[in-house]
Amino acid sequence: MSSIRLRLDVSYDGADFSGWAVQPGRRTVAGVLIEALGRLVGPDTPLGLTVAGRTDAGVHATGQVCHIDLPVDDWERLTGSLLRRLAALMPPDARVRAVAPVPDTFDARFSATFRRYEYRVTDDQWGPEPLRRHDTLGWMRPLDLDRLNAAAAGLLGEHDFAAFCKRKEHATTIRAISRLDWRRDPDRILVATVQADAFCQAMVRSLVGAMLFVGDGRKEPGWPARLLTLRERSSEVTVAAAHGLTLVQVGYADEADYAARAEATRRLRA
Repeated sequence: MSSIRLRLDVSYDGADFSGWAVQPGRRTVAGVLIEALGRLVGPDTPLGLTVAGRTDAGVHATGQVCHIDLPVDDWERLTGSLLRRLAALMPPDARVRAVAPVPDTFDARFSATFRRYEYRVTDDQWGPEPLRRHDTLGWMRPLDLDRLNAAAAGLLGEHDFAAFCKRKEHATTIRAISRLDWRRDPDRILVATVQADAFCQAMVRSLVGAMLFVGDGRKEPGWPARLLTLRERSSEVTVAAAHGLTLVQVGYADEADYAARAEATRRLRA
């Protein structure tokens, strides 16, 4: 049966999800998406759902990307109505915002050139505003923006981030961070922006946790960078809570470079 590859852009509030990946007996983003698609094309239709980055329990997304391979007959039947139908079938805390045909060479995971996350923190004494409690961490110590950015500067570039990762067997912990900085928005919320080619498990929240200890004065600005000399996870690093983290964008190469990028990434991750 011939199929067409579709790119899906997805947003979700991660508060009530046990992460992205399907897990028996648990509510996950992939689980509710597969269920909704199954009601449209049949539960036994293989879709090959592939995501740009598996987010952990409690982590949100405004810019997640995945792809599926939909039978051509189903695509012809659903063209023009798939978004509306998915909106009716999916829960209110997960949305498919866009659907578009892409070449078979597109791979949501391996064709990606970067993932960008934001982490939101408030150091106001009263904590997060109630309407932002699901996506903003409350930090009870005052945070200094200059110290946060000084700590961030030492982590830029390509390094072995083993000290900040949950290591997986046969997987590299070398990553290239192309952007890492903090800002304080007009509402006084501190926002860390972290961009890299890819991240290993818990890496972003570990980096944020380390930088927060610098921002509140308990560690010196050079301390996070010194941990890069370690070849195993550091017990000194506190992993920041999941709910402050949001995947905001996944970047891709030009269409002509999808296959080459995917092949290069597969070799690197192996």
